[in-house]
Amino acid sequence: MEEKEKILDLIEKKQFAQARKLLEDFHPADIAQLLDEMDSVQACRTFRLLPKDMAAEVFSYLDSDNQHKLISLLSDAELRRILDEMYMDDTVDMLEELPASVVKRILQLSSSDTRGEINRLCRYGEDTAGSIMTTEMIDLKRSMTVRDAFDWIRKVGTDMETIYTCYVTDERRVLEGVISVRQLLLNPYDAKVGDLMEDDPLCVQTGDDQETIAHLFQKYDMLTLPVVDSEKRLVGIITIDDAVDVIQDENTEDIEKMAAMLPSDRPYLKTSVVDLWKHRIPWLLLLMVSATFTGNIITSFEDKLSSYIVLTAYIPMLMDTGGNCGSQSSTTVIRSLSLGELQFRDIFKVIWKEMRVALLCSVTLAVCNFVKLLLIDRIAVMVALTVCLTLIVAVCCAKMVGCTLPLLAKKLGFDPAVMASPFITTIVDAISLLVYFGFATIILHI
Repeated sequence: MEEKEKILDLIEKKQFAQARKLLEDFHPADIAQLLDEMDSVQACRTFRLLPKDMAAEVFSYLDSDNQHKLISLLSDAELRRILDEMYMDDTVDMLEELPASVVKRILQLSSSDTRGEINRLCRYGEDTAGSIMTTEMIDLKRSMTVRDAFDWIRKVGTDMETIYTCYVTDERRVLEGVISVRQLLLNPYDAKVGDLMEDDPLCVQTGDDQETIAHLFQKYDMLTLPVVDSEKRLVGIITIDDAVDVIQDENTEDIEKMAAMLPSDRPYLKTSVVDLWKHRIPWLLLLMVSATFTGNIITSFEDKLSSYIVLTAYIPMLMDTGGNCGSQSSTTVIRSLSLGELQFRDIFKVIWKEMRVALLCSVTLAVCNFVKLLLIDRIAVMVALTVCLTLIVAVCCAKMVGCTLPLLAKKLGFDPAVMASPFITTIVDAISLLVYFGFATIILHI
């Protein structure tokens, strides 16, 4: 807050040079956050003080709402300068979030080559490698010497998103190898790139899913990943910052689905009440309707409950415990699936492990509960036995349901996160009640 007030004070006093010098000491992401805290006019005045290369980077860190506000206040010349400095993947990401009228203005200000590149990138499917890649990369030829490679990097590197990893292609742009600037630095100037490069590098195709690509970055600790077409021609690269964004977006989406909400791509404070309602109400309606089955089960056993009213007191405990156990299993399995640690073929291994865990958990809970029922609640032994046997079976069933449903969902092509706590809890509640009344009928003869 102090920096914001100091910068605004300098701008009000027309001490632009000092304000500019102060801003240059900030990281672009911090400046973007600072602009987010200002009103539109203040943000525009501050933004205009930034050097054009820094302004483009700051602009890419802003969310779509703030980008829209700035664009509406910037002149065509100012906007054109920003677009010229922005990397292509950031430009495409921005256009996907802006209103059609703003997109039209941006395209009109862009060069024909840039428009063609934007249109090509926008044709790739959402959540694919092509939609998050950038076409700004260093490509070398195997016949180049290290000296030639450095000359080429110096010539074109200024406009590239990264120069640390270079890719070797032939005349048809078919990907042949990869070489790092480190390797170039550590070898003689007359050494050939073809002799130093790593052959057949790991690559992905334009249609590959972005979540799978993010896992590759995690697995191999990569900084960039080449993207090729069906003929293995190099068409772009994906950088680590884009992979991190994908990981964050996918994790957020999974969390929202696990909480029985439709995913949203907007920050919470910038999402309207109506939008939040739209995202939450479908699942709430579905869960409410499905929960009526548990009510029907209780109603069908109403006469039997009337002869043992004490049984009613333990229904919430049994349902909650079963639901919690199912949630534990489902959360563990869903997370393992998202990390690529589990496949459907592992289903029997998962069931075997969860059943052993369920047995240990259920027996521990049942023994503790049995002691509590006899010493504190002072209920009849047979009633306590009914409750505790139900607890054991309910926990085992909950663990089974919780570990298998996400795996089955994955196999059928659904998002495993959908099979999370609320959905599983509803199923487990019904199972717990049926088991409870079943044991009550057998043991208590009601």
